[in-house]
Amino acid sequence: MMKKLLFTLFSCSIIISAYSQETYYNDVNLNLTGVSLKNALATKIINTHTNPLDYTPGIWNASKATDVNPENSTEVLLIYGYSASGTTARTRGIDQNGGNNGDWNREHVFANSLASPDLDAGGRNGAPYADAHNLRPSDTQINSSRSNKKFATGSGNSGSVTNGWYPGDEWKGDVARIIMYMYLRYGDQCKPTFVGVGDSSQTPDDMIDLFLQWNAEDPVSDIEKQRNPFHENTANTYAQGNRNPFIDNPRLATRIWGGPDAEDIWGIYSTNDTEAPTAPTNVTATSITTFSIDVTWNASSDNIGVTNYDVYVDGVLISNTTNTSITLNNLDSNTTYSITVKAKDAADNESPFSSAITPKTLEDTEAPSTPSNIIISNETDTTLKVTWTASTDNTAVTAYEVYVDGNLNAEPTTNTYTINSLTSSTTYSIQVLAKDAVNNKSPLSTAVNGTTTDGGTSTANELFFSEYVEGSSNNKALEIANVTSSPIDLSVYSIKRNGNGGSTWSAPLNLSGTIAAGDVYVIINGSAGLQKLIDEADYVHPNNSSTNNGEPINFNGNDPVGLFKNDVLIDIIGVFNGGSGNFAKDVTLRRKSSVVNPNTTFDKVNEWDEFAQDVVDNIGIHDSATASVTDNLLEKISIYPNPIANNTISINNNSNIVIKEIVVYNINGQEVYRTSKEADNKEIKIKKLSSGTYFIKMKSDLGTIAKKLLVK
Repeated sequence: MMKKLLFTLFSCSIIISAYSQETYYNDVNLNLTGVSLKNALATKIINTHTNPLDYTPGIWNASKATDVNPENSTEVLLIYGYSASGTTARTRGIDQNGGNNGDWNREHVFANSLASPDLDAGGRNGAPYADAHNLRPSDTQINSSRSNKKFATGSGNSGSVTNGWYPGDEWKGDVARIIMYMYLRYGDQCKPTFVGVGDSSQTPDDMIDLFLQWNAEDPVSDIEKQRNPFHENTANTYAQGNRNPFIDNPRLATRIWGGPDAEDIWGIYSTNDTEAPTAPTNVTATSITTFSIDVTWNASSDNIGVTNYDVYVDGVLISNTTNTSITLNNLDSNTTYSITVKAKDAADNESPFSSAITPKTLEDTEAPSTPSNIIISNETDTTLKVTWTASTDNTAVTAYEVYVDGNLNAEPTTNTYTINSLTSSTTYSIQVLAKDAVNNKSPLSTAVNGTTTDGGTSTANELFFSEYVEGSSNNKALEIANVTSSPIDLSVYSIKRNGNGGSTWSAPLNLSGTIAAGDVYVIINGSAGLQKLIDEADYVHPNNSSTNNGEPINFNGNDPVGLFKNDVLIDIIGVFNGGSGNFAKDVTLRRKSSVVNPNTTFDKVNEWDEFAQDVVDNIGIHDSATASVTDNLLEKISIYPNPIANNTISINNNSNIVIKEIVVYNINGQEVYRTSKEADNKEIKIKKLSSGTYFIKMKSDLGTIAKKLLVK
């Protein structure tokens, strides 16, 4: 089966038409079509979005400049344009803005909560929440009526329809072009399928037919045309720097996603040219390897000029290019492919297919190199972590095999693996081999011995993240564990956020205080609402403008966070600069009890357990942390009777450790009892508890002890 194909394009000469578009697009190849054109335009609007605006006052002031009524400069035009009762209400006084009835407010056309993650997941200032291209003046009541309803088919004035919200005949084109912009600017966070009711089966991605239809049916209005020149000119204080390409030329949407022909404002795609180019000739395959083929062809001719070529593999359109050569990558070895090419001109006249060629990739008989530098780390009484230097291959390494005492244990796809279910105080022989897609296997690596611990000692030597809460709204929290045998000063540690998979870390949140041996330190967002987070917080980080909305404790599911010591990264959740992938959206991640040291390589599979959103019952307790001190303490500190029946428990403490606080939680993680009295060989009377299972947590200078408590 053919894999997804990637391409490397070679340069060549091609005839390019003289365009009449704005100079803003001079460095964009407008001859492209499909996803290639989409990506080129996305790069342009992302790179020129140089002045992210504050939601307040930035968006208010930008709207007062871009949405002025062309017929009355003391008014703004209101998107959707009509009140819920159907009476005309297209304008409002330019300074009559706010949140009261009769005011105009800021409408997120791509609704905040329909994005994934929410537009305000990174805060309300800057992109994407405060992107001016997505915000339009709207009557406060209509803004509320629309809420986060999806856009759906309707007619006439704006209002609710069976499947959602119809923006009105006058505004549906505006809405479509805004959604298209947001999709280019923010990618999968703002898929059109999230915000509209329609079909995406005829487009190459998640664009839906609804917005393509609206874009064609409702031409660009004068009010739309005011917006781009203002925002491109960064001499304007409240200008973003970028433009919405689909306002400049709606036909760009047709060239990317198909559908009905939209208006071609530039006139470069809608000439009277009906003559198709000639078919490409002399299609040739060269430089054939086990996984790639270089394809070249002779340029086609056209009465006006060829603008681009479509390349098909086994009848499937693979790429659109302005060049006359391409490299097909990631092919299967020893496989025959049928390759054809079409030529197009600016009017989208298509040539016939070229004659097909059927090259065959080479057979892959070469095995990968042997894994080297096998390292055993993070030893516990039941687990060993194995890492090694990645192997190389003439095609690609697809997996590894890990052997324990000569027996196959696992087949990971990365160069790290944690071996589980081992026996304490036992030495194991570890070997690894690499293999490729056709099962060519390298020799086994040199054996390396690893020994599990005896269950009573720990190799821990550093702090690490033990829990990550990416809860609803601002219910964000991080837990740091100390599973060493000594208290650790936090003053040299800090936390940073890698916002939206970018190339930089945020300003640090510098920590202070001390974590006792076997204890944890919980940091929460200042606007968190879950009582369990509030009860367990050791530090509440304010959520306000001075902290950039609680940064770095305002992460979302695609924001890696790092733990730094003396400004050197020692532990990470997520992959730095890893793009927009939601590795932990709406979940709680909890470090496995087998992990006793930090790791600068995020290993979600082997080191973390995942729980549903807002599951925080274990925050403030970490199994590894309690185990590091309680193995020796549990024999000396006991609770009786257990189960209890008379609401009185006794603490039998045969150690010299002073227990300073006792907290009891129910099975849902809700606190039902707390005392800060010292509890050495004392009876503790607690309020009446219903029958069931509870957890009792005792804090001391050396750490935290957690035990299960049963009530009859």
